[in-house]
Amino acid sequence: MAARAELSERKAAILRALVQSYIRTGEAVGSEMIAAMSGLGVSSATVRNELAALEEMGYLAQPHTSAGRVPTDLGYRHYVDMLPARLRVRETERKAIVHFFGEALADVDEILRGTTQLLSRLTRYASLALAPSLPESPIARCELIELGSAALLLVVFETGRVDKRRVDIPSDAVPADLDRVSTEILDRYRGKTVGEARAAALDRAATAPEPERTILRRVADTLAVMGELREADHMFLGGMAHIAADEAFQRQETLQGILQALERETEVLELLRAAATTPEVRVTIGAENPTTGIWHASMVAAAYGVGEHAFGTISVVGPTRMDYAAAISAVRAVAERLSAAVHALSG
Repeated sequence: MAARAELSERKAAILRALVQSYIRTGEAVGSEMIAAMSGLGVSSATVRNELAALEEMGYLAQPHTSAGRVPTDLGYRHYVDMLPARLRVRETERKAIVHFFGEALADVDEILRGTTQLLSRLTRYASLALAPSLPESPIARCELIELGSAALLLVVFETGRVDKRRVDIPSDAVPADLDRVSTEILDRYRGKTVGEARAAALDRAATAPEPERTILRRVADTLAVMGELREADHMFLGGMAHIAADEAFQRQETLQGILQALERETEVLELLRAAATTPEVRVTIGAENPTTGIWHASMVAAAYGVGEHAFGTISVVGPTRMDYAAAISAVRAVAERLSAAVHALSG
C-alpha cells in the first residue's frame, strides 16, 4: 500500500465526494460529477487535475480506459478516518436494536447468534461474533441440581455464558449429601476459573467423607471436560447469503477467497482478537488484513464486555465498497447494547 500523504482541504473534499459517489453507485467517478456534487465551486478541469494528483499519491485508481476513477484501499482509509467520531444510527435501525435486546434472552450464546442475524439485517453484510473464552472467565454461579439418579452441574460465568453438564452420583448418596456439596461449591467457586474450581474440588475431595468425596471428584472430572471443550475460540457467523449476493463481489475468485477465509476461521479470528484490544470501533480495509491473504474485503468490528474488560468482538464483513458510515454506526450501537445485556446476565 502506498504511503499516506497529507491532503489539502480541496483534495480531501474531492476524495470524500468521490468515495461517497462510488459507494452509492459502484461506477467509476468522473471530474464533471465531482465538480457538480462537491460544492467547491471549481471547474471540471481543476477537479481533473486534483484527481490525477490523488491517483499519483495512491488514493485513487483508474480502471481500464475509463475516464472515471475509483478509490484504492488508501482512499477508503482516508475517508474512514475523516468520518465523525460518533455517527448516529438511523432511527429504523435504532428501533430494531432496542426491540432485539428488549426480548428475554437466556444466555450469551443465544444473544450472540441473534446478534449476528441482527447486524446482518441492519447492514446487508455478513456478520461475525467472537464468543467469550470460558477457561479464563470467572464463575459467577456454580451449583448441583438433583435429577433423580443423577445431578446437573450448572455453571454461570461472569461473561453471561451458561454451561450445563450431567454428573452421575453414587447410588448410596441421599439428597442431603448433594445439598451439602452444592452449597459448598456455590460458596467456594464464585470468582474462580474452571481450572481453579476443578483444583478446589479435588482438594476438598481429599478430606471429604463418602459419598461426598465421590461426588466432588465427579464434579472435578466434569469441570475438566468443560474446560477442554472451551479452550478454542468460538465464532458465530450470520448473513453469508449477503456476501454471495453482493454485486460488489463481481469477481468469482474474490468471492471464493472470502468464503474460504471465513470457513478456515483462523485468519478471521486473528482480526476479531485484534479488535478486542481497543475500545474504539476498528475498521480494516482490503490489504490492511494481512492474515487473510487475497481478501478484497473490509471488516468493521467492536469489542463488547463490562467496563474495560472485553469479553469478545462483533463485526460485519463486506466489500471494500462498503457503506462505512452505516456499518460503523450499526456495529457501535449493537456492541453497546450487547455489553449491557452481557452485564445484566452476569449480574
